[in-house]
Parts: sequence; C-alpha cells; structure tokens
Amino acid sequence: MRGGTVRPPERFAKPILPGSLRREAGVDRGGRCGGKGWYKRGMAPRQHDPWPDTPPTAGAAGRSENGIFVGAGGNAGAWRLLDASANRAGEALRVVEDVLRFMLDDPHLTALTKALRHDLTALLASDEVPLRVMLRDVVGDVGPTVPAVNSLPRTTVSDLLAANAARGEQALRSLQECALVLQPGLASGFERLRYRLYDIERAALVAAQALKRMHGKTLCVLVDGSDNQAAFVRLVESLFECGARMVQLRDKSLPVPALVERARAALQIARRRRPDGDAVVLINDRADVAAAVGADGVHTGALDLPANLCRRVMGPRCIVGRTAHDMAQAQAAVLDGADYLGVGPCFPSSTKSFASHAPEAFLADVARNVSLPVFAIGGVTLERLDILAPLGIRRVAVAAAITSAADPARMAAAFIERLGQIAGPAGGSA
Repeated sequence: MRGGTVRPPERFAKPILPGSLRREAGVDRGGRCGGKGWYKRGMAPRQHDPWPDTPPTAGAAGRSENGIFVGAGGNAGAWRLLDASANRAGEALRVVEDVLRFMLDDPHLTALTKALRHDLTALLASDEVPLRVMLRDVVGDVGPTVPAVNSLPRTTVSDLLAANAARGEQALRSLQECALVLQPGLASGFERLRYRLYDIERAALVAAQALKRMHGKTLCVLVDGSDNQAAFVRLVESLFECGARMVQLRDKSLPVPALVERARAALQIARRRRPDGDAVVLINDRADVAAAVGADGVHTGALDLPANLCRRVMGPRCIVGRTAHDMAQAQAAVLDGADYLGVGPCFPSSTKSFASHAPEAFLADVARNVSLPVFAIGGVTLERLDILAPLGIRRVAVAAAITSAADPARMAAAFIERLGQIAGPAGGSA
C-alpha cells in the first residue's frame, strides 16, 4: 500500500537499471526523469516518470521530437517488437557466422556474415534505437507460452544454416516494418541487410551440399568426343571401371547432334556402373545440351553463363562448376551459387595454350579461403600433384595426361591413388 492505493502488478514495477543506463536515459535514483536523456526533451525535469506506478494505457504518453514514445504508452509495443527482432537477428547471424567459421571452415563467407552482423549492430546503434531496451518486458512477453509447432530439425550443417538464416531474414523483415513506424530512415538499411543475407544463405547452403555431394571425387577426367562413338564409349567405360567418379565431356568442335549422342552414352555408362548416382557426367559450357540429355551438371568459364542462370536452365539439383582465374572471380562464383571451382591454368598444357599461368599464391589463397571443392586445371600431370599438394589443392581436373596415356584407365587409377594419399583420412571431403 502507498498513499492508500494498491501497488500495481509486478510487471509494471520500475526496472532496476545499471547506473550508466539510468544516466543515459535521464533517470535519477528515484526513477524520475530529470537528466539529459531522451525523456527530458520537451518536458520539465522530474515531472514525468518513465515507468509509472500504474499500468500503461494506450495514448498515455506523447511522442518526443525524435520519435520515441515517453513512458510505457503510445508505441511501446512496437519498440518491444523492434527490440525482440533485433535480438533474434543478431543471434541468428552469430549462429550462421559460427557455422561457416567452425563447421565449414570458410573464411570468405565467414567474413561476409561478420560484416553483415556488424552493419546490423551499427544500424541498431543509430539515433535513439539503443534505448529500446528500456521498454523490454521479458516477464510480460506472451511469446514463451506459445508452443513451437513443427520446428525445423537440426541434424546437419545444412539444417543449422537453413534454420538460422530463415530466422535472421524474418527478423530483419520485422525490423524493416517496425522501422517504418518508429524510425523510417532506418527501414531501407534493414532491407539491404536482408537481401545480403539471402545471398549468403544460398552460397552457404550450396557449399554445404556440394561438400557432401562431391565427397571422394578428387579426380575429374576431361574427355573429348574421340574419333567415333565406339572409341568414346570404350574410354568412358574404362574410366568408370577403374574408379573414376567424375567425367566432363569437353569438345567445342563436335557438332551438337554428336555431342548429344556422346553425352547420352556417357550417362548410360555412369548409371549402370553406379546406380546410386555417385558417378557423375558433366558437360562443358553447354547448359542447354546438359539439360536436354539429363546430365548431372555443367561446367562454365568465367565469361560464360553464370551459375544462377545455369540453374534456371537445368534445375536446382544440377552440379554447376565454374572456372576462376583470380580471387575476385572465385568469390563471385561462390556468391553466384557454384558447386565447385576449376582454378588455373596451373601449368603448360598439350591441349590448350595459355598466355600466363595461375600464380601459386592464388591457388593457395583459393584453397585456404573458399570451402567449395577446388579443382586445379591446366597441364596437371601425376608428377605435378606434389607441387599442388603444399598449396592445399586436393582435387584436379585432368585431360591429356590421362586420355592420351597408353592405358588411360591405369593412369586414372594412379591419379586417384595418389590424390587419396594427399587427401589423407578426409578422402577429399574438403
């Protein structure tokens, strides 16, 4: 009892704030407004109590010059919503960042997510937004009493990424909508952050799925159309028989009807050899041909159809490889949604002539900073694997060193064995 009245419910009691927050809010030791904080603007000192002793009612307080509502009335609910959304967004981004950092070991995507999280922090520090915490009401929040229904599972890396990216995107949308009411100048900033998260989510989920799908595929054999269909079939049959699990049909001179014929033959062999789908056939450059024959994927150059458009042609489950000649192209391919990278050219080649070759520093940089499977390409021979290994390269795409060998299958088997030794127990999982 105080002054003959009943004290209001505990949820409306004045919060006990740290001294620094009390001073920032302009609240004195008695809980009254009288300092230089947001409640003072337009009011005489000590005439208003930001946490009244009676339950708030709608419209009980006026709006300050900068948009904050005084006391617990007015738009207090909107500020509580913004506060909760800010917390959810920050928590979700931290989980996504940590998964990329510790589970995918991806410095590039980790850095992008960290920058996004820091930009969110900066937005939430704008104007009087930090003072939203003053209206936080954990005890009075009805949300915890509502049971979760059909929550997403958390059993894989992809589950963690998908669940927390979705949580972050929803929270950023909520922040955008609340800002339109409370701080309109910040709404577009929250919107831009949400679209950045969309890109990171796709790249992260593609990386997680690619590592799983490309597990054990350390050798990609590049084959042309051969002199005739029969010679092509014998070559591809021998490659899959010796243990190769990834073949790319690359022949720019072959007429389209013949290219389609070769592609279909290679796919029939792969499906017969590995009914589980673990042997894959990709088509170089021609996403249209790959889609027409139902190939497992396509590989395109840095100046060809980008990964996101390849998926429009072939569908979401296709494998999309991308050539990168520098770090900017590699990072762009990651954000475009590529499943793996072909980096090079690494050495002089008998099948192609190059004006220059990829510096070792670039190869090491890609291997270190991108979690996608990375295949070294261009002049790779069995002996040169030992040059690539110290750079972190664990996968290679090989043409003439295998297809022009006296026994292509035996040479392919030698590559697979040596690459297995280099990869160690991980077996090409990264």
